[in-house]
Amino acid sequence: MPTAAPASTAAPNLGDTRIAFKQYTGRGLLRAYWLFRIIGIPWLNAVGRALTQFALSLHLPIKWAVKATIFKHFCGGETITESLRTAQKIGDGGLGTILDYSVEGQDDDDSLDHTRDEILRTIAAAQQRKDIPFSVFKPTGLSPVHILEKVSAGSPLNEEDAHEWELVQGRVLRICQAARDARIPVLIDAEDSWYQPAIDALVARMMERFNRNGAVVFNTIQLYRHDRLAFLKESFAAAERGGYHLGVKLVRGAYMEKERERAAEKGYPSPIHAEKTAVDRDYDDALRFCVAHIDRMAVMAGTHNEQSTLLLARLLEEHGIARNDRRVWFAQLLGMSDNISYNMADTGYNVAKYVPYGPVRAVLPYLIRRAQENTSVAGQMGRELKLIVVERKRRAQG
Repeated sequence: MPTAAPASTAAPNLGDTRIAFKQYTGRGLLRAYWLFRIIGIPWLNAVGRALTQFALSLHLPIKWAVKATIFKHFCGGETITESLRTAQKIGDGGLGTILDYSVEGQDDDDSLDHTRDEILRTIAAAQQRKDIPFSVFKPTGLSPVHILEKVSAGSPLNEEDAHEWELVQGRVLRICQAARDARIPVLIDAEDSWYQPAIDALVARMMERFNRNGAVVFNTIQLYRHDRLAFLKESFAAAERGGYHLGVKLVRGAYMEKERERAAEKGYPSPIHAEKTAVDRDYDDALRFCVAHIDRMAVMAGTHNEQSTLLLARLLEEHGIARNDRRVWFAQLLGMSDNISYNMADTGYNVAKYVPYGPVRAVLPYLIRRAQENTSVAGQMGRELKLIVVERKRRAQG
């Protein structure tokens, strides 16, 4: 990462809007203000999503409007080259960038191979720069969903499916090998619970192969699932037995409504905690577990939650772990929770922004999901707006 000003030794102040929004011009801050106002109104959000999908499906010329607003705020660009300019701006603030190729929903082999090759290009780009400390991929970008679902369920695979599963494993292996060779750790995103078992087993094999001397391959653990804290501990025990390091990214989770609806439809117990307090408890307990076992682990706290962020900072201090220890990272999405990202980086912690990119039309499903998730998180839009308003007033007062 680029050389930044000497980090403060003070505790992070996540309410410092001067630092949080220093990367925004006045015009950029105004755009963010109106964007979060619209996203925070559920009915207007829903209408906007529907109209955008409809217009793009008819190939109406609205790409410029999408790219100049929601795409510009939440995405790095349409290509790696465009996104590297975003990475430079983020790096100037002392943060790292995680290039996230966010094209999804394709299942033919040519498209899946193209996604693999694009992820390999992000690793190659990261190898040339200090401001891109991680790579990432979404398993459904490399595999047809029905294959992951069949393998997860233990269903017998016919000859065609078995061949397809071999191709999927080959794509993942090639990416993990490239990540190890380039010394750029790779984060493997979590998916829906009914095809996560196939991913967990595949990631475990990759960790056993490539994490002998440190964490290169990271699994993602969604703590809104009531079984995932136990899974974290089981994964660590397996790593100890296997003689490798465990890499984990901890998130709360992104598919709550979808998971509950499917469980009700299929007639099985919901895998999601009934109460948010239970999710928060498990997330914070997971942080405590990771820090207590950091000698054989690396952890990325993917969170927009201020309390969990400050808890991890306090745990590092209590355990005598340096703020810039490369085994511990904080991460937030581009365009979200800048008060956490920039203030944590300013006080010396390792912080990275997820920077989604890809063609506007192809990335639209990601953007729609982002809007849906954000409006479903109680208070998220209100917090973002409040901080933006505070900073606009501060600037207006000189």
